Amino acid sequence: MKALYPLKQPAEDPDIGLPGEFPYTRGIHSGMYRDRLWTMRQYAGYGNARQSNERYRSLIARGAAGLSVAFDLPTQMGYDSDHPQALGEVGRAGVAVSSIADMEQLFAGIPLDRVSTSMTINATAAILLALYVSAGKKQGAAADALRGTVQNDVLKEYIARGTYIYPPRESLRIVTDLFAWAACEAPRWNVISISGYHMREAGATAAQELAFTLGNAIAYVEAAASAGLAVDVFAPRLSFFFSCDRNFLEEIAKFRAARRLYARLMKERFGAREPRAMKLRFHAQTAGSSLTAQQPKVNVVRTTLQALAAVLGGTQSLHTNSLDEALALPTEEAATLALRTQQVIAHETGVVNTVDPLGGAYCIEGLTDELEEQALAYIERIDALGGMVAAIEQGYVQREIQDSAYALQRKIETGAQKIVGVNAYRVEREETAPTLRIDAEQERRRAAEIAAFRSRRDRAAVSAALDALSVRAHAHENLMPAILAAVEAEATVGEISDALRDAFGVYEERVVL
Repeated sequence: MKALYPLKQPAEDPDIGLPGEFPYTRGIHSGMYRDRLWTMRQYAGYGNARQSNERYRSLIARGAAGLSVAFDLPTQMGYDSDHPQALGEVGRAGVAVSSIADMEQLFAGIPLDRVSTSMTINATAAILLALYVSAGKKQGAAADALRGTVQNDVLKEYIARGTYIYPPRESLRIVTDLFAWAACEAPRWNVISISGYHMREAGATAAQELAFTLGNAIAYVEAAASAGLAVDVFAPRLSFFFSCDRNFLEEIAKFRAARRLYARLMKERFGAREPRAMKLRFHAQTAGSSLTAQQPKVNVVRTTLQALAAVLGGTQSLHTNSLDEALALPTEEAATLALRTQQVIAHETGVVNTVDPLGGAYCIEGLTDELEEQALAYIERIDALGGMVAAIEQGYVQREIQDSAYALQRKIETGAQKIVGVNAYRVEREETAPTLRIDAEQERRRAAEIAAFRSRRDRAAVSAALDALSVRAHAHENLMPAILAAVEAEATVGEISDALRDAFGVYEERVVL
């Protein structure tokens, strides 16, 4: 197979061009997967740090090229595992991490200077990155040797997920503080993964996912520029996270439109000159909301097609969901099968042998144009409302997604949108799948571990570090050095979050009608 098939229209077409060249419609690298496969980054985390460490080692042994950490809800919300607000949630939606001891255990035996790690964490992203850097330091790995991504995309929490802590503008400050710190101290680290995934899971259309994700990106770039950061310096470390949903061809076109629209926004709106500052690098995950508890083995088919669409769309890394995720966290067997799905696509289908195999197809190019036009219309509306933060505060983005979610659900309920096993091709006797169960004693043991950790600390050092963090928060100085110092003094995630709650306040959600 040829590396690149010529288009009927001239390759110099400004909307399409060539792979690796502006506006990157056909891919951000000239050789794409012929030169290097995407990173097979399986998302995992549950229970305590020891249990998750065992799953990570297993995934690495089976060929995973990168790790992706799921944290439980208390960790995401800035509560330690023994906090009353954590009751019933410890270790259930991800791994519980409250201290440097937990982070060290999570990566025990995994050299952090040799593995790329993604951490899906937002409101407490700066704290978890500080814990990771500190754990690496204890292994002998300097911060500038660490590779990975911290999601750090708090704006979409106000839109779609709800794991925010502080008001939006204070949260943006923490985000840009992390940008500035990492530019000097951790230059190989991706400082944000601007996420459309959760908005799509909440019911956004492909065009809305594209528009609102790039709307958030505009807000982050503007905030960073206002903080005095040069776009050509920080923008190369920005990354994105998209869903890959049911509509095979539309999803491929969405990724192409995202690259083209982002490249033009960065060049024309923000004056980027460095090519890397204009390249949209993204991670994709197959659509969790498309998985069904009915006939769960059919989820393997759904995930395979979605993963193939992500590859044909040019993703840089990929997570494939497991067949049992509509029922529980994945079992090891299901997680291994999900990884094997990527490996089959990479090594047995031949799609990696040609750069942008579907480029030039009438359907794909037409869909790409349509999605870009629809996304631009949304971005113009957001600009008219005063930008993304203002649009979120006014409830505009939330209402748009809610309306789309309602419309989709109506289609499913009326049968206009067929879902195999749900409203079509049902069976009388449902098949079952083994499910992972979290030990009910998990919370009690975690509380005991945290109590023991606190009892052996230097309390005066912890108190001094938290006081210093509070001073920086009120003085509008960069928070990252003080967060790192607090972590190294053995302050917990909850204690550091509480210090910032005292300084910034807590966001109360506006009811959207």
